[in-house]
Amino acid sequence: MILPKSTRLSLLFLRRFHPGTCFSCLSIDHRPRNRETENGVFRTQGKSLFNSTFRTQGSWSHLLSKLDTGLGERRSFSLSAAGIVNSAPVAVQPYLRLMRLDKPIGTWLLYLPCTWSIALAADPGCLPDLAMLMLFGTGAVLMRGAGCTINDMWDKDFDKKVTRTASRPIASGEISQLQALSFLGVQLTSALAVLLSLNYYSIALGAASLSLVVSYPLMKRITYWPQIVLGFAFNWGALLGWSAVKGSCDWSVCLPLYFSGVMWTLVYDTIYAHQDKADDVLVGVKSTALRFGEQTKLWLSGFTGAMLGGLVLTGVNAQQTLPYYAAVSMAALHLSRQIYTLDINKPEDCWKKFVSNRNLGLLLFLGIVIGNLWKTRNDILLENGRKEE
Repeated sequence: MILPKSTRLSLLFLRRFHPGTCFSCLSIDHRPRNRETENGVFRTQGKSLFNSTFRTQGSWSHLLSKLDTGLGERRSFSLSAAGIVNSAPVAVQPYLRLMRLDKPIGTWLLYLPCTWSIALAADPGCLPDLAMLMLFGTGAVLMRGAGCTINDMWDKDFDKKVTRTASRPIASGEISQLQALSFLGVQLTSALAVLLSLNYYSIALGAASLSLVVSYPLMKRITYWPQIVLGFAFNWGALLGWSAVKGSCDWSVCLPLYFSGVMWTLVYDTIYAHQDKADDVLVGVKSTALRFGEQTKLWLSGFTGAMLGGLVLTGVNAQQTLPYYAAVSMAALHLSRQIYTLDINKPEDCWKKFVSNRNLGLLLFLGIVIGNLWKTRNDILLENGRKEE
């Protein structure tokens, strides 16, 4: 038998919060009629157990989905980011979702340029500094969370009008602006503690990026190129990672690496923006997806070429070896396939292509690490060759 949505919702609610409830007792024959509960909500045949205030928090389908998710959480624990967030205390979950801890792809994309720079700064034949990688990983989580909080505070009214973002904690009313501001203060203070553990040069350099983090949401209102501002912010770690290890930047390495990261961001965030282009037109938000339109693949190809050129120049100036260039070649193949197979009119395909960029970033990191280890091998071979002569 197919139950009405309101009845299904009521059953799921009871099953989630009262797991011992017997479902058979809720049949029409056993259900009390027109009995008033303690909170003033009437139970009637085929009617929902929820009052109108609760019902207005979202559509029936949205509520059913959330309750079904909650029911699944009670039965099993998932080690995925979303599973961990959903297993956290209910009062904490909105803040974790505000930080996008349930969607870690953004944290990866912020963190990976840091890893490239740290790995490039390692001494020849040595692995990158593990403590520094962990420190920057912590900073990436905190700063990405702070950036998302700032973005959602700016975009609260816009997010309410966009299907994909309407359920975000601030837009949905789960977190007030004051609560979000307080939480932002906690995140920025924690991130400052991470930054203060670096050298003075890096502290000044890291502090300089805050203006980019704050201004990015505003750019969506005034220019069709907000993705380039996001690229400036998201790839600051390409500068900061090197300076944290070496004490200052070697601009011959750091600048082309930073440029490559910005071009990379223009690729993946333009793809990401195509998910919301219809809603963006309605609410007045600008993006490169709207600017490029049907010419998107041509633009993305240009950005990819520029990115690869920057990576090659970085490798030459950092005296990288064969494994590095092999990784760059594989990244070129990945991006070419990504752009060629992209369907900009299918949001699910845009999302799939967008998240695949994590693998590309990890591939480049691995290429840098192996390339750095390869340097010692080359030095030994050259020295042995001289001895034989």
